[in-house]
Amino acid sequence: MFFTEWNSSELTSEVIRRGKKKNLLTPTTFSLLHATDFADRFERKILPPLRAGYVVVCDRYAYTAFVRDAARGCDPQWVRNIYSFAPRPDRVFYFRVPVAVTLQRKIASRLKINYYEAGMDLGLSDDLHESYERFQSRLKREYERISRTDGFVVIDSTRTVEQIQNELRGHVEPILKDFPTGERLLHDG
Repeated sequence: MFFTEWNSSELTSEVIRRGKKKNLLTPTTFSLLHATDFADRFERKILPPLRAGYVVVCDRYAYTAFVRDAARGCDPQWVRNIYSFAPRPDRVFYFRVPVAVTLQRKIASRLKINYYEAGMDLGLSDDLHESYERFQSRLKREYERISRTDGFVVIDSTRTVEQIQNELRGHVEPILKDFPTGERLLHDG
């Protein structure tokens, strides 16, 4: 099994980090940089394990861009065209949770709300929490829309971690049922 996550390409991660720090990224620039990040990770990190027969688990995938970039005002079809090289995954799990719950969880975790995850660059509100709710609501609407059109498996994430994990295992186990569990050495003689 191989795992990869969003925005982790060595090629672009520093450029994206610096652009965010200096608030230089327009929605289109943001979109193109993340598309470059994804293309690099796809070619170097996702495709080789797939070709070798691995199960590849992606924390998010191109769908992150479809949703985020549309919520930032980019044309959804334009964004999909940029990622047209990416194959459709076997399964997409959408962890559905109300925006108010995500905000409560974020505050309770004592993690700082990120400027961009709050959509502060879009001028939705001068208040960080209000901007977060507005931007995350845009994201949620877009996820809800594409979860129907793209056939996501929707997971109710208001439940306990154990309940969510049990449901997720129920979806994943059939996929892995016939998957090889290790190397087999064939011996003649």
